Amino acid sequence: MEFNDQKAIYLQIAAMIYDRILSGDWKPADRIPSVRELSVMLEVNPNTAMRTYQLLENMNIITLKRGTGFFLTEEAYDNVFTVLKDEYRTDHLPALFRSLSLLKISPLELSKMYEDYLQTKN
Repeated sequence: MEFNDQKAIYLQIAAMIYDRILSGDWKPADRIPSVRELSVMLEVNPNTAMRTYQLLENMNIITLKRGTGFFLTEEAYDNVFTVLKDEYRTDHLPALFRSLSLLKISPLELSKMYEDYLQTKN
C-alpha cells in the first residue's frame, strides 16, 4: 500500500478497510487479519495497525473475540456507509458544488453526465 504524507497512516489503513467492506470483499462476521498480520502485510508498525483497529472498534465496525481475533460486526457495512457518506457531504460536495456553479452546470446536465458515466461503466 502506498501511503500519502497528507493523512495519518492509521486513517489511510481504515480507508482501505472501508473499501474492502463496501466492495463486498469483507462481509459481516468475517474474520479480518490480526494486528500482526495487517502490520506485516502493509509494512507498518503494529502500533499503527492497532490504532486503526481501535478506531474501527470504537465505530462498531469490528469487534474483538478473545482468543480468535477481530471480526466485522453485523453493522459494519451500514456504519462505514454512513461515515463515508457524511464525510463526502462535508469534505467533497462543497468543492463540487462550487465547480458546478462556476462552470454553470445545471442539475439536469449533471444528471445526464452521471447517467452517461454509468452507461460506460457497465
